[in-house]
This record gives sequence, structure tokens and C-alpha cells, in this order.
Amino acid sequence: MAKKTSSTYRCAECGYEVAKWVGRCPECQAWGTIEERGDARPQVARVAAGAPSAPARPIAQVDVESSRAAPTGVSELDRVLGGGLVPGVVVLLAGEPGVGKSTLLLEVAYRWAAESGSAALYVTGEESAGQVRLRAERTGNVDDAMFLAAESDLSALLGHVDDVKPGLLIVDSVQTMSSPQVDSSPGGVTQVRAVTSALVALAKERGLPVVLVGHVTKEGSVAGPRVLEHLVDVVLHFEGDRHSTLRMVRGVKNRFGAADEIGCFELRDDGIAGVPDPSGLFVNRHAEAVPGTAVTVTVEGKRPLLAEVQALVGKSYLNQPRRAVSGLDSSRVSMVLAVLEKRGGVQLGDKDVYVATVGGMKVTEPAVDLAAALAVSSAFTDQALSPKLVAIGEVGLAGEVRRVTGVGRRLTEAARMGFTHALVPPDPGPLPDGIKALEVADLASAVHAVGYVPD
Repeated sequence: MAKKTSSTYRCAECGYEVAKWVGRCPECQAWGTIEERGDARPQVARVAAGAPSAPARPIAQVDVESSRAAPTGVSELDRVLGGGLVPGVVVLLAGEPGVGKSTLLLEVAYRWAAESGSAALYVTGEESAGQVRLRAERTGNVDDAMFLAAESDLSALLGHVDDVKPGLLIVDSVQTMSSPQVDSSPGGVTQVRAVTSALVALAKERGLPVVLVGHVTKEGSVAGPRVLEHLVDVVLHFEGDRHSTLRMVRGVKNRFGAADEIGCFELRDDGIAGVPDPSGLFVNRHAEAVPGTAVTVTVEGKRPLLAEVQALVGKSYLNQPRRAVSGLDSSRVSMVLAVLEKRGGVQLGDKDVYVATVGGMKVTEPAVDLAAALAVSSAFTDQALSPKLVAIGEVGLAGEVRRVTGVGRRLTEAARMGFTHALVPPDPGPLPDGIKALEVADLASAVHAVGYVPD
């Protein structure tokens, strides 16, 4: 009797295995990604011990100088990367179409070629070489050590690497590259995984920094299999509003530095430039105090940034009042509104409420709760807050104002920007000079204390 073989099914996105086929992956919740993988219980052969490529040494004797990060020449990007590009690092830069990914990477290639003393190879699969050359000429990013190739075949890309022997490789984009050994269309799950694996192996073998450009889905996540983010060393998201010149590079994963740093850039007609002091970009300076605005200080990585929260409250003519949020976590804002109505005495049941940040900034940390509550309260009462006041604190369901990390660092930035008063949670720790802190224990006392802050 022939031996019966059993099959296993694996998700092409996350690699999760199930015993039978299902339409939706139980792990990553993706639809239509379960594929049959053959025998579920393969025979594992015994592996004999082999000669190691290098003897194991005490960790203190391992040379680290050859693994130091080399600056790219773009300081804001180096901040997010943790100092620069480590030899053999693979960076995935994802962003929406037209946000400026190619412009930024042309600047990186130019700086690398001009300052590092080694060549930079830019391989494009989405545009012709002439189109990239025109953009480089417009932005002033042309150097003799910059090499450009328009290829979509992986074997041709590897041939260019052998010919040029660059110190930096940029691939724009990984979804347009295809491997001749894989029977699949370019951009498919199998092709993207194979191309990325080959480029990762190339980077590690030669110590070559590789930057990959990735597409994003409609939800804003990196397109392609989820394993793509696990293969690379660094994942960066390039964010920005089409109608604004401000761009932000946000670290999502980083094996060589902090994973929550951000870099700020300004997209101009002649290229892209870093913004080393972006605090003023997210705060509107009004000639007179305006009701419905409150300023807070958020921390992105190690960088404190001032952020302005604006709110508008009006009578609703709908059966269900409208709640609109932009730049903040909508579920958290809904919670703050409920606490403000229950604990702060602000009746919003028949009101339309609109809450947004200024300058296209996205704030997700709980430290913005108090500022959002005060902005809504100010819009409800039509009484403006002091333009010299910042509010920092997390609001709990019981109405208490909780402590957040780095209050001293936040207030130092606020004092530098000219603010003189701050509402903070109890026991905030050492505070800087130049700003007066008012400790508030709950939301009701915070709303009451606002009236005692001088303009």
C-alpha cells in the first residue's frame, strides 16, 4: 500500500501554517494568501558537523571599527538611521507615490558620491535613465561618482554591481524587479520575496549598504509579503501631505539604532532639505488668542516637538452628532470627549466636534490628551486659552491626569519657544527654569486652572 502523504498550508504573507485550507489567515488576517506546501512532516536528515568559517572569539575581541555607521551626508536621515549606513545594512524606504522618495534618495546618492570617496549606484525600474537624469539636474544632484542604470531584471542589476563596485546601492523600487529563476509576475509575493532575499544576501556578502524603495497599500502599510519587513534591517516610512511641503521620515524598525526617531524635511522646487528645528512648523502664531486651540509637547524618539491641537464645537442638526478627527487617534479622542463630558461638565451630546492638529502632524502618544480636552473645552465655552500655555498629560477614564515620560525635556523645549506656563500632572520631577508649572490632578481642576493663567 502506498504511503499517504499529508499537506500543510502556509500563509504567503506571514508564513503562518494551518492544517487545512482557509480563506483568511488566522495570524495576519489577510484574505486569499493560504497556499498548499506539500508534506507536512518531512524527514529531517542528520547534519554532520562541519568546519566553521572562522573560530569563535570572546565578544570583547571582535573588531567593531569595520561595522561603524558611515554618514550619508543628509543629517536628518542619519538621525533616523542611528548615525548613518552600517556596512551590509538593508534599508526599506516606503511611502506613497509622489511623496518625494526618489528626490530624497537622489540627494543621498549625491552626498555619498561627493563626500564618501566611493561610488553610488542608483538602479531605477520605474523611470527611464533620462527622466532620473533630468530630476537630478533640476535638484543639482549630479556627480561623476554617481552611476545610473534603468533595469528591472535582477541578474542585470547584479551585473551592474560587479562592473561599478559601488559603496552604496539604491534600488527604486523592489516591486519592479524580477528574478529570472522565479516563475511569477513582477511585484508578486513570490518575486518580491526572492528579489529581496537575493539583495540581502548580496549586502551581507560584500558589506554593501542597500536602500530599497517600497510601495505602500491603501491602508498605508508596506506593500508585499509581511516577511519583507523581517528580511531587511531598517524599515522607514516617508510621510507627507501632497498639499504641504513638509515631509517626515519615521523609523519603524531599526537594528542599529532607535526605532522611533523621525527626520523632518522640506520639499522645495530645487530639491529636498532637512529641517533641524521643526517645532515652529506645527504651531500657528496668532496675533490674538483664538478659542479652541491648545499647545502641547510631544516626543518623537529623542526629539521634543511642539504641536497645536485645534477644536471646533457647534450645534448639531443631525440625529447623531458628527465627530471628525485629523492627525490624532480617533478612538482616543472619543474617549477624551466622554471623560470631558462626564468629569469636566462639558455637555457635548448635541454638538458636532472637530479636532485636528496643525501642519499635518500625526500625534499618537497619550501626552496629547490634556491639550485635546482643553481645546474642546475652550471651543465649547468660546474662551481662548493663554497663548503662553502648554498642556501635557494623559487623561484616564476616572478623569485623573497621569504622568508621562520626559516632562522636563518637554518643558525645556516649550521654554525655548517662548512659553511661560504649563499644566502638568502631579509630581512631574525636576523642571527647567523659565517656565512656571501648574500641577493638576484631574481634568476638572485643569479646566478650572486655565482661568488663572495670565495671557
